[in-house]
Amino acid sequence: MTNSEPTANAVLDRPTDAVVEVDSVTAGYLPGVNILNSCSLLARQGELIGIIGPNGAGKSTLLKAIFGLVKVREGAIRLNGEPITNLKANKLVAKGVGFVPQTNNVFPSLTIQENLEMGLYQKPKGLKERLEFVVDIFPELGKRLGQRAGSLSGGERQMVAMSRALMMGPHVLLLDEPSAGLSPVRQDEAFLRVKEINRAGVTTIMVEQNARRCLQICDRGYVLDQGRDAYTGAGRDLLNDPKVIGLYLGTLGQD
Repeated sequence: MTNSEPTANAVLDRPTDAVVEVDSVTAGYLPGVNILNSCSLLARQGELIGIIGPNGAGKSTLLKAIFGLVKVREGAIRLNGEPITNLKANKLVAKGVGFVPQTNNVFPSLTIQENLEMGLYQKPKGLKERLEFVVDIFPELGKRLGQRAGSLSGGERQMVAMSRALMMGPHVLLLDEPSAGLSPVRQDEAFLRVKEINRAGVTTIMVEQNARRCLQICDRGYVLDQGRDAYTGAGRDLLNDPKVIGLYLGTLGQD
């Protein structure tokens, strides 16, 4: 495990398999108020990256900065080596980046199928193929395509939201708190789905409140604190590191 300085250097080294590079980014919602403070992150091809940390650490803000929803004031973000800093969300979708927000992530008045079709608005001709792909990962949805999304449970809505993001065939998927508000059983299902998506070849960056489960399934984790990447390392290493347990996980880090 390393602290934030080696992390930034790793980004600057630009590994050949780097997909997403966040290089010393400072960003925030209001003028003069920074939520991220020289934050760095690296996601390699096919990795599942977990981001944890205390409330207010900037976890969701980091995802939104990558997806062009929060103004980046300093630093740089790259996708496959190409600068994408402050690029609009619709252009990022066209470049293969999907984003699933924590809340308000479905169109409740539309059916499941109509929600999925909305995810493919830039490539409507690929509907049949993409529907088959997402239904293979989320078979429950395939049986209920005509049901209105507003009648679904929280866990089912999360499945629809992830499926819609997958309709464009993204190379990178950004997930903001996929287990938030779910029962323990539904949380386990959500994490299993995230792993399935990642195994299908989608580089995945996930912000998660359930730090223990997040670190159990991710390849590498980042611990954010006050807008900075305080620690990074293999998920299992962070899960068992005494400093991370004491400062951030508490009893969640105990097996």
